[in-house]
Amino acid sequence: MIRVRDRMAGETAKAYALREISENIISLELKPGTLVSENELAKALGVSRTPVREALQELQKSQLIEVFPQRGSYVAGISFEAVEEAAFLRRTLEIAIAEELCDKITFEQLEQLTENIGLQEYYLNNGMSSKIMDLDNQFHKDLFLMCGKERTYNIMQSIMGHFDRIRILSLHTIKDIKIVTDHRAILEAIKSGNKQAVRDLISRHLMRYKFDKDELEKNYPDYFKSN
Repeated sequence: MIRVRDRMAGETAKAYALREISENIISLELKPGTLVSENELAKALGVSRTPVREALQELQKSQLIEVFPQRGSYVAGISFEAVEEAAFLRRTLEIAIAEELCDKITFEQLEQLTENIGLQEYYLNNGMSSKIMDLDNQFHKDLFLMCGKERTYNIMQSIMGHFDRIRILSLHTIKDIKIVTDHRAILEAIKSGNKQAVRDLISRHLMRYKFDKDELEKNYPDYFKSN
């Protein structure tokens, strides 16, 4: 039913259930509209029903799970309203982070980001979309870590579920993937200290889902909510 990873050392049953269920929703292993069973999830994860129930309640708050009385709990459809809000927050924060890096990025940090982009290009050329997503996530997280803003990153991530599902769909649907090109341009702008270019490039990068919307809805009509 779901793809299960190992439980981390010291991780509570609730935290484990929340991490695994949310990851399966965001990765689309659990597709929008899927009925989720507490019993089946608990069995798959090797935990009791209580932490699974608590995890589903948390995911309901973040609008990734919908509960219908007498019918059960379902994976929520992708909401473009939620995507818009998440994109606004991420765009605002990442521009501020990248502008800060324009003034302080080190040679070692530039090398780290350059290596990440090189791996993105390799996996893109070899059709390994899941690896690209992991590296894309790491690239953006590293920008925050390099500014000492890990808590800010974690807060931002708490509302990214709908936005991240759009990103996953784009990797599987859109033929002309711009991820590597965008990241190279962003890194070059940071390296040169060009804050205006940073603002423009990050805005364009994080707004690409708008260009993809029609094609995504055409290919996955049952995945989206009608706002």
